[in-house]
Amino acid sequence: MFGLASFVLPTDEVRGFGTWFYQRKCELLAFEIERSGKHPALWEKKGASLYTVTNVGRYPELRKFTNRLLNRIDALGGFALHVGIRTTSIQETHDPNRLYARVFLEAIKRIDQFCAEDCDPPEHFVLILDEHNQRPALIACAAQSMYRPNETRRRLIEPPFHVESHRYQTLQAADWIAGLVGRLGAVWAEPAAWPENEIFRRYFERRTNRVSRRSGIRR
Repeated sequence: MFGLASFVLPTDEVRGFGTWFYQRKCELLAFEIERSGKHPALWEKKGASLYTVTNVGRYPELRKFTNRLLNRIDALGGFALHVGIRTTSIQETHDPNRLYARVFLEAIKRIDQFCAEDCDPPEHFVLILDEHNQRPALIACAAQSMYRPNETRRRLIEPPFHVESHRYQTLQAADWIAGLVGRLGAVWAEPAAWPENEIFRRYFERRTNRVSRRSGIRR
């Protein structure tokens, strides 16, 4: 499965949310931050390393924080977004970069539709991404989707910005959500292959679904 997950916030809530997330990160991972010797504002833990079966089962603090994080996004008028493609052909025939680009463009389309159709009045948005090895190709795809005659993304202000995640608290929060949804997505798409991920469904599935909009995994 190829997927992308993040969250959307109103622009006037971004600064306050970044501060809130930074404070909670420092509380939750104080030991690791201190051991690193780095300033907390420049220290990050990747979502894939945080959201493991062992961590979720062992640390109630992580489970409590995760639900607080999702509730916070919801309370600020934001929402979580996840888009995935469940691959069904032989693995060797897949082009990972092409599939990622498809998921990426689908995510842009859904956010654009939300801003155009679900907001009154319609809103505009910017998209900020973690650094990616296909950065030039992804930016080119986004620009083409903005200006293609029959598929214009009118609510996207500029092609996405790629930044260094360790310098941005909101991007770290997005990566944590991606780590969580990645575990959920695996068990949603292939439950027989990922039975250990049922723990993510038990603790987080209902809350994640409640705060998600225009999200889903398709073939």
